[in-house]
Amino acid sequence: MKSIQRLTLCCVLACAPLGIAHAQLTPAPTGPAGASTSNDTKRAAYDSAVKQADSDYKAAKDKCDAMKGNARDVCRAQAKGDYSVAKANATVDRDGTEAARNRAAKERAEADYGVAKTKCDAMKGNDKDSCVKDAKAAYTRAKGAEDVSHAKATGTAKDVSEARRDAAKDTNDANYKAAKERCDAMSGDAKTTCQNDVAAKFKK
Repeated sequence: MKSIQRLTLCCVLACAPLGIAHAQLTPAPTGPAGASTSNDTKRAAYDSAVKQADSDYKAAKDKCDAMKGNARDVCRAQAKGDYSVAKANATVDRDGTEAARNRAAKERAEADYGVAKTKCDAMKGNDKDSCVKDAKAAYTRAKGAEDVSHAKATGTAKDVSEARRDAAKDTNDANYKAAKERCDAMSGDAKTTCQNDVAAKFKK
């Protein structure tokens, strides 16, 4: 009997290392189940971010309601822009794609443009017109820069070159219109000189 017990014990001891080795070599579960868990986490984070954006937007609007005139309009434009950007950023975190990042960047440019234009409403005459064109020029520069960034991330060297060319042209045109608008506040020879100087500067 003792001989049988000793034999059994030897078999157990001999086999144990093999069992441990097998456990160490067995890979951790991967595949659809793991991907599903990751996606669930991202969706939960996205839902939470959007919920927070909703809450922040409501609080911001409530704050704006206590204001008056152009200050209230600017506040509302800012709140709306921040809300759009927050949701776009949540999509970037969830999807992690260049398309989502590109959209978020453009949402920010559009939000800033909306706020800048709204501020112009407090002005009158040429001051207002110049303010609007300055806002458009800033928006055009931001959009052009993002188009170049997007081309670098997704396109060829030719795509990047074309994006840079288009951005430079659009920005130059927008800056020209903004500068030319200021000349309209002048008259006579001063206005003519201003227009000629602007045309020369922007090669028009």
